[in-house]
Amino acid sequence: MLMEGTKAPAFSLPDKDGKTVSLSDFAGKRVVVYFYPKDNTPGCTRQACGFAAAYHRFEELGVPVIGISRDSMKSHQNFAAKHELPFLLLSDPERTAIEAYDVWKEKKLYGKVSMGIVRTTYVIDENGIIEKAMEKVKPDTNAAEILEYLEKERV
Repeated sequence: MLMEGTKAPAFSLPDKDGKTVSLSDFAGKRVVVYFYPKDNTPGCTRQACGFAAAYHRFEELGVPVIGISRDSMKSHQNFAAKHELPFLLLSDPERTAIEAYDVWKEKKLYGKVSMGIVRTTYVIDENGIIEKAMEKVKPDTNAAEILEYLEKERV
């Protein structure tokens, strides 16, 4: 996980429709970037639906939400449509941003060791600095915790 107070790595990745989205597109704004393991899995679906349910609050605060995983654009299209996700989902099959943000790590599940995305959420400030970093977040409470933080830290 990257440290709070450090420069957020630049990225340019395709969204579900193939449009390239870059971190620099959000210069001058705070932005939430969350990394999750896989579309349409139980935890990832709960996490995404949590952000979707609270999306109007993020909009009111002027803070865009971006989800990033290794899934394909087509997978993101299906995931977004199935769960009515109003925010950006970016595809990173080459793990460019995933590795730059230090979320590709060894994971252990039922005694099996593998490499994968550790569920991590960053709040990046208007100047591209990591303001808040949360690793191994709980899918059910992630959106609420980030909203609580943003509302407390409102400028």
